[in-house]
Order: sequence, then structure tokens, then C-alpha cells
Amino acid sequence: MAKYIEMIRIRFLMMLAYRTNYYSGILIYAINIGAYYFLWSAIYGGKENIQGLSMVQMTTYVAVSWMARAFYFNNIDREMAMEIKDGKVAVELIKPYSYLGMKTMQGLGEGIFRLFFFSVPGMVIVYFLFPIQFSASVTTWLYFGLSLVFSFIVNTQINLLTGITTFFLFNNDGLIRAKRVVIDLFSGLLLPISFYPLWAQEVMGYFPFQAISYIPSMIFTEGFKGNEIIQALMTQAVWSTVLLIPIAILWNLAKKRMVIQGG
Repeated sequence: MAKYIEMIRIRFLMMLAYRTNYYSGILIYAINIGAYYFLWSAIYGGKENIQGLSMVQMTTYVAVSWMARAFYFNNIDREMAMEIKDGKVAVELIKPYSYLGMKTMQGLGEGIFRLFFFSVPGMVIVYFLFPIQFSASVTTWLYFGLSLVFSFIVNTQINLLTGITTFFLFNNDGLIRAKRVVIDLFSGLLLPISFYPLWAQEVMGYFPFQAISYIPSMIFTEGFKGNEIIQALMTQAVWSTVLLIPIAILWNLAKKRMVIQGG
């Protein structure tokens, strides 16, 4: 376990060396949040609430969704693709640790950096710019923290699956870009899932995307209450477990047919 903790530390320090990029990123995210705030202000048009969310809750939802994205987002699928193409993965596979575990820990180190140097200061800034409401309930914050951990796990597992496909496709750049668009659209980042037509909500219930952004954001804004929170966390926990199955199957198949394109 010590070597995985060291990987987290190393990735954190690497990100720290280029922290100026993330300070500028806070400004970009704040602009995104501002654009969505004015868009939703026009959509609400003086209405008290839409789909059970008030304008303040919607603004908070948008802010939390984007700032939470900074924590769970990572590029390990693209990194895996490059290592497979360059042949570096062959060296990684003979080292005394799990390759997929190592990539997960690197993503976690990046996420921890983003949390403290991006998400937290970013939320403080947008709090003074837009009407955002923070819950006074300690329980809500604890549920949100747990949900955010699950969102990182699910998103990272999807990235691992995407990265592994490089063994079979050799060039999966298009798949990686498509995956990012699908996650942003169907995870609830751009539009809360409750705003989709009922048939679309039912279809999306069969996919893990809602466990990435929609659930933690709804918990934070208290759009979910009581048993809804428990059910939402259970949904995240189930997907965190279920996704391990295709990862294990694809990884075993990939190692048997590894073809190095470079190196």
C-alpha cells in the first residue's frame, strides 16, 4: 500500500509544480458558471421552481457540478493510450504493482490537488459572485463527501475501460473524445437528469453516468432528501462494484493480445 500512497504524493507534487494553470482554470470555470446562471435565470423567468429546484438551488447545482468535476476529472485514459502506443506499458507491467491500481492512484493524486487548489478556492470565489446556498447540515456535507468519492471511482473506472480499449483499437482518440462528451451530457453536468423526458430518465438509469455528477450535486443542493439520498448512494456503490467486472475481463484479454506499436 505504501507504494500506491507514494504515487498519490508524486502526482500531487507534479500538479503543484504547474499550479498556475489551475488558477487560470478557476476563472474559466467561473465564466462557465456565470453563463449558465444567466441562462437559467432566463429559463426560470421569475418562476419559484422548476422540477422541484428553486433558482438558488439550480445556481448552486451548476456551481457544485463544475467544481466537483475538477475533483473527479482525470486524463488517465489518454495517458494509458499513449503508454500503450509508445510501448511504455510493457515496462510498467513487469513492475511490482498493479498497473490499473497505479493509474487510479495517479488520478486520485491529481483529484486531491484539484480539490484543494481548484474546487475549494473556486467555490469561495463564485459564492461571492452568484446566489449560492451552502447547507448548514453536517449530515448533508458528509453525504456529499461520500458521494463525491463514489463519483471519482465511477468516472475513473470508465476512464480505465476507455484506456484498455487501446489494446484492441490501437487508436481510440475518437472514443476518448466521445466518452467525454457523453459523460458531460448524461452525467447531469450540463442539465439535471430530472429535466430530461421520463423515457430518457429511464434509459439513463441503466447507465452509470448519473453516479458521476448528478447525484453528488443533488445531495449538496438538498434536491435529494431522506431515503432518496440513501438510494442514490446505493446506486453509486453498486456501479462502483459492477464496473469492476468488465474492467477485469477486458484487462485479462488485453494482456494476452498486447501489441506494442512503438518503443
